[in-house]
Amino acid sequence: MLQTRTLIDALADADAPVVIVGGMAAVLHGVDYVTADLDLCYDPSDDGRRRVARAFSGLSPYPRGVDRGLPFVWDARTLRDTPLLTLATDAVDIALRPDVPGVGPYEAVAARSEPAVVFGRTLRVLSLDALVDAKRALGRPKDLVLLAHLDAIRGL
Repeated sequence: MLQTRTLIDALADADAPVVIVGGMAAVLHGVDYVTADLDLCYDPSDDGRRRVARAFSGLSPYPRGVDRGLPFVWDARTLRDTPLLTLATDAVDIALRPDVPGVGPYEAVAARSEPAVVFGRTLRVLSLDALVDAKRALGRPKDLVLLAHLDAIRGL
């Protein structure tokens, strides 16, 4: 968990325009769930991509599942050219996307998010109702398992 803290600190320090989505969002809403990565929806504007790139620059981001040593440049242009990325970092694996299925592009995701304090830092997390919409839209077995827990938290 301390490695996740490093990532959270980097995001907060860079004032990166991101919303926590996926498994960690479920955890922040009270689901007892173990997740191996941090899923983030980011602002794909030029400034947003620059701040996200700056946040991770000191954490050696590299495409997940690719042998190190192949050419890879981490910067805002990489986010522009490859908007959906799964990366390994020195802290924790991350998945970056400019939209969330079932919710929409970053603007819609941000509008359906709320502040959350994570390791003493305030970031945005997808709201419970929006997270349910995302999990329903994805429909993978792991999403359906989480959906049952999210519905229980909502009292349904």
